[in-house]
Parts: sequence; C-alpha cells; structure tokens
Amino acid sequence: MTQINTKNLMLFGLVALLFIVTGFMQSWNTTLTILNMGLISAIMALGVNMQWGYAGLFNVGILGFTALGGLAAVLVSMPPVPEAWAAGGPRILLALAAGAGSIVAAVMIYKKMPAGLLRVVVMLAVLIAGFMLYRAIFDPARDAIEAVDPALTGYLGGLGLPVILAWPVGGLFAAGAAWIVGKTALGLRSDYLAIATLGIAEIILAVLKNEDWLGRGVKNVTGLPRPVPYEVELQAADWFLSLTERFGADPVTASSVVVKLSYAGLFAAVLLLLIWMSEMALKSPWGRMMRAIRDNEVSSEAMGKDVTKRHLQIFILGSAVCGVAGAMMTTLDGQLVPGTYNPLRFTFLIWVMVIVGGSGNNWGAVLGGFLIWWLWIMVEPIGLWMMQTITMGMAEDSGLRQHLIDSAAHMRLLTMGLFLLLMLRFNPRGLIPER
Repeated sequence: MTQINTKNLMLFGLVALLFIVTGFMQSWNTTLTILNMGLISAIMALGVNMQWGYAGLFNVGILGFTALGGLAAVLVSMPPVPEAWAAGGPRILLALAAGAGSIVAAVMIYKKMPAGLLRVVVMLAVLIAGFMLYRAIFDPARDAIEAVDPALTGYLGGLGLPVILAWPVGGLFAAGAAWIVGKTALGLRSDYLAIATLGIAEIILAVLKNEDWLGRGVKNVTGLPRPVPYEVELQAADWFLSLTERFGADPVTASSVVVKLSYAGLFAAVLLLLIWMSEMALKSPWGRMMRAIRDNEVSSEAMGKDVTKRHLQIFILGSAVCGVAGAMMTTLDGQLVPGTYNPLRFTFLIWVMVIVGGSGNNWGAVLGGFLIWWLWIMVEPIGLWMMQTITMGMAEDSGLRQHLIDSAAHMRLLTMGLFLLLMLRFNPRGLIPER
C-alpha cells in the first residue's frame, strides 16, 4: 500500500511539475488558465468515472449534461428582463405547464386503462391535443419575447442571484435530464443507453442553439456575474496597488493572476468536496454493492439487488457532477456560447481522461483530468516548436516546410489518439488503477 501511495504522489508531483515548468517557460497567467480548466475537467472526469468505473454505464452524452449546467448559470445569475416577461413570460410558463400536463395525462392513461387499441387511441388523442394547445400558447409568447430588443436581450433573463448558486442548480438540471434518460434506457442493453445519452445531448444542444427566448440561442449570453473581483476593481484599489508596488509587480498582470487564483481556490474546494464524498461513498456498503453489480449483474439480481434502480442512482449522480462542472465552466468563461459545445471536447476528451487516469479510481480520474487537459493545450505549441526545429535547415519558401509547420495544428488529435493507444496497450488499467 505504501508503494502504491508513493507512486500516486509521484504521478501527481510530475503533473504539478508540468504546470510549474509551463509557468516559468511561458507565463503564470497561462498556467493558471490551464489549471482552472484542468480543475473543471477533473470534476467532469470524476462524474464519468462514477458512472463507468462504479457501475459500467457507458455515457456518451456528457456534452448535454455539461450544457445544462451552462444554461443554469444563465438562468440563475443573469438579471431578469422585465419587458420580455411582460411581453410573454406568463404565457411561456402556461404553455410549458400545458405540455407537461398532457404528458402526465398520457402516462396516467397508460397506467390506468387496460392494454389495447382503445388505450393507444386515447393516449394519442391526449398527446396531440396537448401539443396543439402547447403550440397555440407558446408560439405567440415566444415571438413576443424574442422581439424585445433582440440585439441585446430577446430572452427572459434569469433570477439575478449569486452565480455560485448556479453550480448546484446545474447539477439539478443535469440530474433531471439523467432521470428521464435513465427511466427510458436503463435496464436495457448497454448500447441503448449510449444511443439515448447521445440523442439527449444533441437534443439539449439543439434547444440551446434555437430557443432564443431561453438563452439567446447562438446570439450568446455574455457578461455573466462573477464570484470573484474584476481585474479593473483590483487595479483601482489602493491596497492592491500598494501591495504590488511593495513586491515590484505590474498591477495589470498581478490582478489577472489574483483573479485566476481566486477561481482556482473555488474550483479546488468543489473538487476536494466531491472527491471526499465520492471516496466515502465508494468505501461504503453502497459502493461495494455498486461494484458487485458492475462485475456480475446476474449474481447481484439473484441476491435480490434491484440492478436497474442502482444504475439509475449512479447515472443521476454522475450526470449531476457533470452539470456542476458545466455551470462552473460557464462561470469561468463569463458567457454561454452554445456553438462551442462539441463532442470532441466534452465527450471524447473526458473519456480519455478517465481511461488514462484509471477507471474506477477517483484519484485516477482527477489525475487524468489534469494531465490530459495540459496535453490538450500544450501539445499544439510544442508541436509547432518541433516542426520549426525539424525544418530549420530547409528553405523559407519550401512547400514541405510550410506543410509541416501548418500540420502542427493537428498535433492535438494525433497525440491524444497515440497516448490513448499506448495506455490501452501497455497499461490498460490506467495510471492509478482501481484498488
């Protein structure tokens, strides 16, 4: 056990050394930017590790749950738009209630009526009538809201609450979507879950891009409130100016570093809390039961365990963690840009983090989050430097030289794929394997 712990500490130390070297070779602003996104990525990897490492659930819809967290940051922290609410806010709520009511009525009919053609006809009639009522109320309200100063608002806005409250709300949004997917797909074959999560992710992204009344769509929401001071506020504070003068630092650079360190402190606190909770859960009887179900579902069912219910629990928990990370990322960016959500960054890369770090080990997932994100950011400039060094002796107008230098932008994908293949070949259990 001592050797394993020493190895783990050395691995984390090596990753920390990469960040320190980056700070000295480039700038501490760059290092802290990478560190903050590394902390968020580690939280996302932790959520996926709960699903895959604890229960063997294959979630390829990480993007959707992360995007819901980003939406939560807007709906919680942005100020409401009174004109938009007056134009159609109550009607939007009424339309949503009508749509939800028709679905509930269809579910009740399915449960109460005996199976047969009559039940199908009644359910379809209720759903069609509910859809028509929903659209009749919703469409005019949506058009009225989106017509309110569309260049600046054109949406309902949020609640105007502190943005940190959006982090748990983002987890709740993602947990709600996970419950819907889980109730539909869990209990079936694992490939059905993968298809369902992929589908729900694309649906969520389509809603964010097209429903301007909700989050301005592709027009983006900018200027989200921050949980830390603004750089200009620090630069105008006498105490900060005197402090930077005492240490001989540039106030502009120092203010940026302090803001990034403040974000890092908040993100690290959330990460440590989630790791502690995850470790306690994993070591509890519940955690041992989850791993037993993962290893042999048939035997677990024979012993009276409700496998589908337990899968639903862990699927909701892991998705909620991804939702929290999504809200944190939008808070860090200060804006919601639906066009930036893509499966390569928010699904594939997170899976690489979990696999490389060590599936089933919380600390391994965190290590993978930091390491892979550092590689994702730094491989491109390192690749450019390598190509420039290799082609140093070639003529300036050489087509081969220009082609190799231009190809450095693709080093990210090549490096990630190669790194993942090498890990799967020589260390398939990850850097920190499950104990």
